[in-house]
Amino acid sequence: MKTILVIGIGRFGKHLSRKLIKIGNEVMVVDKDEEKLSELLPLAASAQIGDCTKEEVLRSLGISNFDLCFVCVGSSFQNSLEITSLLKDLGAKYVISKASRDIHIKFLLRNGADEVIDPEKDIAEKLAVRCSANNIFDYIELTKDISIYEIPPAESWIGKSIKEVNFRAKYHVSILATKVDDKISLLPSADYIFRPDEHLMVIGRHSDVERILRLIN
Repeated sequence: MKTILVIGIGRFGKHLSRKLIKIGNEVMVVDKDEEKLSELLPLAASAQIGDCTKEEVLRSLGISNFDLCFVCVGSSFQNSLEITSLLKDLGAKYVISKASRDIHIKFLLRNGADEVIDPEKDIAEKLAVRCSANNIFDYIELTKDISIYEIPPAESWIGKSIKEVNFRAKYHVSILATKVDDKISLLPSADYIFRPDEHLMVIGRHSDVERILRLIN
């Protein structure tokens, strides 16, 4: 469990806070608009109305006590920049700020953000990859070169074991898990037999996974 501060409860901040709380974190939510906080009041560890561009407001929150601070202010980039900088000045351990443009990402990183996310861009890129191929059910980019893909097995693998296919050596890709009807089994052994009704969670370089996708198509 981590102690987390979420500043800015718009659509993104609200969904982020709900998920953080659901998986067991202690979350404080802050926004200038009391109405935006109302939905999270029964769930969050604490909630506060306040303008976080003001140093005294942030100082009153005890910033150094939080493991993570999220800046989810979407209406004003200037406000996001000021809050990010103030958080670091007040001893924030790790600040993740939300941006909507590449130039904003650069400025936020220069002004103290440890990490910057662009949710719309991330979702658009993930959707583009998933929809560009017939056999990608899900996709998570880890680096520019390596990703996790959810794909079906090739027809030529069905009824054979991972060892018989010589999967790792032949394709330079690792199988993290198998999935059948939303039931996931982690790290299948070398004796695991490929099934026609399953999905595979594989991790590897894009070029290597693309070779598998061409085989499947």
